[in-house]
Amino acid sequence: MADAQASSLRGVGAVVTGGGHGIGAALARRLAHEGARVVINDLDPEAAWRVAHEVGGTAVPGNCASESGVRSLLTQATQALGRVDLFMANAGLDHVSGEPVDWLETSDAAWATIHEVNVMAHVRAARALVPEWLETGGGRFVVTASAAGLLTMLGAAPYSVSKHAAVGFAEWLSATYGHRGITVQAICPQGVQTRMLQEAGPLKDLLSADSALTPDEVAQAWVDSLADDRFLVLPHPEVADYYRARAGDTDRWLAGMRRLQAGLDALGGAPARTPAEEAR
Repeated sequence: MADAQASSLRGVGAVVTGGGHGIGAALARRLAHEGARVVINDLDPEAAWRVAHEVGGTAVPGNCASESGVRSLLTQATQALGRVDLFMANAGLDHVSGEPVDWLETSDAAWATIHEVNVMAHVRAARALVPEWLETGGGRFVVTASAAGLLTMLGAAPYSVSKHAAVGFAEWLSATYGHRGITVQAICPQGVQTRMLQEAGPLKDLLSADSALTPDEVAQAWVDSLADDRFLVLPHPEVADYYRARAGDTDRWLAGMRRLQAGLDALGGAPARTPAEEAR
């Protein structure tokens, strides 16, 4: 990593939600390695404490999605750090335990729960942080979204829709406050070697078709993005091509996605071709 990128993290007070596992844990480790002071939040207390101990940070377990949970997290983080310079809204939820996978049978309550974690948690954290950042010279708000928020993910309606909303909110924040010292980024990986990928069912092979990355590789992609503070952080570079293809001819893109879905319907598993190949 370039010296300028390293120095931009040295001494920074950072909060990572969902920091006990996967991408969040990798981000916390990388931040600590580069000299940031890190608060690790996770719904799993043992995981939060484990990563905090590993990186010399502070564990603040709890629900980071609710209004009271966000307030408690930021109060404790401010006590530990003095100031929150960087907020990494990484915690995410792909499904609710016990709910049917079929969206036709997924309850309104499950939709609402996924939206709470994947969208409203970001809204509530930003709502608490932005006024202070405007008064004190800025800050950085980073959302771990997904390529599903740019392209649409078959078979996961609540997750994909919520990730579109997460990207949309991050984009709105950037457009509204970027000129006032608040940097906003959206990390949008495709397949990553985490629990979510392992539990993706028949979509696992499709999501891995372009080579699933490790969480550490996703963290590295974000660190690399600090060189130009780009909004979209795409650990899988090919996602940029898919995104352009979708925007350039949406009907053609949808036709390709329908072929992929037909393959899933017929075979009961993920077809070998990638979304870009099907959209051609």
